[in-house]
Amino acid sequence: MKGKVSYQQSKILFHLESSTSWLNDEESLQPVSGARTSHDGGARKDFQSSKQRLLVVANRLPVAAVKNGDSWQLEMSAGGLVSALLGVTEFDTRWIGWAGINVPDESGQKTLSEALAAKNCIPVFIEEEIAHQYYNGYCNNTLWPLFHYLGLPQEDHLATTRNFKSQFEAYTKANKCFADVVSKHYEEGDAVWCHDYHLMFLPKYLKERNSDMKVGWFLHTPFPSSEIHRMLPSRSELLKSVLSADLVGFHTYDYARHFVSACTRILGLEGTPEGVEDQGKLTRVAVFPVGIDPDRFIQALELPQVKDIVKELKQRFTGYKVLLGVDRLDMIKGIPQKILAFEKFPEENPDWRHKVVLLQIAVPTRTHVLKYKQLTSQVHEIVGRINGRFGSFSSVPIHHLDCTLDFHTLCAIYAITDVALVTSLRDGMNLVSYEFVPCQAANKGVLILSEFAGAAQSLGAGAILVNPWNVAEVASSISYALNMSADEREKRHHHNFLHVTTHTSQGWAETFVSELNETIVEAQLRSRQIPPPLPIEAAVDRYACSNNRLLILGFDATLTEPLDALWRKGNQIKELKHKIRSDLREPLRKLCDDPKTTVLVLSGSNRSALDNNFGDFNLWLAAENGIFLRATTGEWMMTMPENTSMDWVDSVKRVFEYFTQRTPRSHFELRETSLIWDYRYSDAKFGRLQARDLLMHLWTGPISNLSLDVVQGSQSIEVRSVGVTKGAAIDRILGEIVHNKGMKEPIDYVLCMGHFLAKDEDIFSYFELMLPSETLTSSSSQVPTPFGTPTAGSSAAPLKKQHSLSPGKKSSFIGESMLDPMMGADRMSLLEDSSLINLQAENYFSCSVARKRSKSRYLLRSSDEVLELLRGMANHC
Repeated sequence: MKGKVSYQQSKILFHLESSTSWLNDEESLQPVSGARTSHDGGARKDFQSSKQRLLVVANRLPVAAVKNGDSWQLEMSAGGLVSALLGVTEFDTRWIGWAGINVPDESGQKTLSEALAAKNCIPVFIEEEIAHQYYNGYCNNTLWPLFHYLGLPQEDHLATTRNFKSQFEAYTKANKCFADVVSKHYEEGDAVWCHDYHLMFLPKYLKERNSDMKVGWFLHTPFPSSEIHRMLPSRSELLKSVLSADLVGFHTYDYARHFVSACTRILGLEGTPEGVEDQGKLTRVAVFPVGIDPDRFIQALELPQVKDIVKELKQRFTGYKVLLGVDRLDMIKGIPQKILAFEKFPEENPDWRHKVVLLQIAVPTRTHVLKYKQLTSQVHEIVGRINGRFGSFSSVPIHHLDCTLDFHTLCAIYAITDVALVTSLRDGMNLVSYEFVPCQAANKGVLILSEFAGAAQSLGAGAILVNPWNVAEVASSISYALNMSADEREKRHHHNFLHVTTHTSQGWAETFVSELNETIVEAQLRSRQIPPPLPIEAAVDRYACSNNRLLILGFDATLTEPLDALWRKGNQIKELKHKIRSDLREPLRKLCDDPKTTVLVLSGSNRSALDNNFGDFNLWLAAENGIFLRATTGEWMMTMPENTSMDWVDSVKRVFEYFTQRTPRSHFELRETSLIWDYRYSDAKFGRLQARDLLMHLWTGPISNLSLDVVQGSQSIEVRSVGVTKGAAIDRILGEIVHNKGMKEPIDYVLCMGHFLAKDEDIFSYFELMLPSETLTSSSSQVPTPFGTPTAGSSAAPLKKQHSLSPGKKSSFIGESMLDPMMGADRMSLLEDSSLINLQAENYFSCSVARKRSKSRYLLRSSDEVLELLRGMANHC
């Protein structure tokens, strides 16, 4: 079908063939390279089998299907992704995508699948209504405008809410359809490369089906600033889903930076130079500027039919300088701004009138959408006004075509162009600027490029960068380009040509897949340092078979709500008061009432927080990292030595007060034995900068000559006396519990779990010493002292009473040498003498909760799994 030419246009024979493909219908995406490598089917198959299989998953297939009677006619589609991947020959590629049409009957789906298989394409079939809401709704009505800084659709509030919800549900369903097809065709070792904003949930669904699958995700549009992205109702779900991928790629550093910033500010995760880290799981984020296959354009210029078109165009525009724009007729392409700048150029440069012509190719897109119809009318109106103002009976300054050009005609137009104008208001990359360069070997044309196009970061040194919103600047740049010296044109072209020919689509794909493979290897190495998931069933079975059990439970993020639920910055006041999960109370109570089970809640929280949450349970409480201890039936006692000084508190408090005042939404807590400054609710980046400054103030000021520990959490800083850790305190705590309960039967089962800081994970190492098959790793390691339980027939020494650290609070004191170091041999001798712990390796379960970087044996992902574990144990009480 011929492209439609608007009423303002002159009759130029551009050999327009909008339906002509860039490859012959007989050509497949993958066999292009195979044909060059082998001459028979068997050799070709062997050659391809030696390549890594690459599953390219995109919203649309690279071919358009048209029903022709009982068969299907397939034509290659145009587009940036198709153009970029046409030159990729290194992999055995399979392309998975939506067919773009509704095929409800199974027989039609089967015949279409067979036709597409010949081109190494695999269709995804989506119900018509879901496809409509997924593609025209959520993708094009919500994500696309937002990612291009156009904001969310301004509709009636209630209607918008309903639309968002139904469109988002359709989006997730469509992504699940893609995941089903990928999983069906996936083979071990395949690399799965997901493309663009249409498939942001796909990495999550693929990893849920197969956690070992290599999954990369690449965005071809800009990724907006976190301030823009946070407007999206589903902002968190989309970010988390993308983070399920092993590798996330973007065209430019700005887009990658915005993505990491969004993960930091919206999800509260840590951004690193390598990517985004979530409790030890690293999602690699990197920049991969896409390229083209420049040889296709260079070789096309040598074809006789292209030379004929070039000759005809040169004759047609003899005596004119040719400016060229090739764009989709889209809001983000800046076509009205470009045309208005061209109008201003002859106004300011009357000598150039009737000497310059603008060829604007506007490829129609989304013609059924009202906004696009309005844009088309606006462009036609401006073009008509300018042609009427500066044109004549024999010529017009603007030739505007609403059509698609075939590849050979496009190459010819590129070749005769003097200045290419790319004035995108916001563009992921814009490959038109890349395609223009290899066609300019003879002409050395100048590229005027919008600074808001991703290509500006790659071609900025050779192009003239402009702000398309500044019409005067663009008009001035046109004048500069037309009057540029031949020497400067040569240098600019050389720079761009070198970049385009060295950063090809083949290199782009190879680099991405290579990085994906390397990322998988690095992730496997990191995973060896991450504890395996706790085998809950085995832990419950061993619990049921034991006779004297000890359960040591953390509080925050262990017995409270899951961390993800807590990350709601609007609930700061509510969340500052930690509260036990309501559904945990019943199983915990059963465990506490079991005479064979001793439950200890060991926390950094203060005494009142533990009293308020556990005062009605029959268990033991250890507050402020074990400094204070009590059975819920008794009074608080203290484990801190009498000679421990707290004189440093006032000076550290002043520093914390200062940084709390200058860091919005931060707060500090003054406990009886430590101070904590918390900035989890502050702006993530600003909070980290302030934390760094606070540490410098501490180390160079009030604590520079004191025996204090500075403990850094993910979003907190704590100052405490040296040696105050949960592991150091557990010795005296267990001694008191054994003495108080008059234990006769040895402890034969220990579960120790919590979301502990790294400093406090020495408690996990404490019990490792008591296992018969374990030995001390090094005498230099800071392993906490095993509690000195009395040998058989002896009794524990009574605790000293009524030592008070803070005025008005009565406490008891446990021992005076808790912090005195002991050599490893002394520890071992104490263990050998102990008869009140008889712990086998299979009966010891140390678990970190929601903290993957840990010294523990096992991992529980959240307090939901803690609930599952405690419920299982409670069933055996």
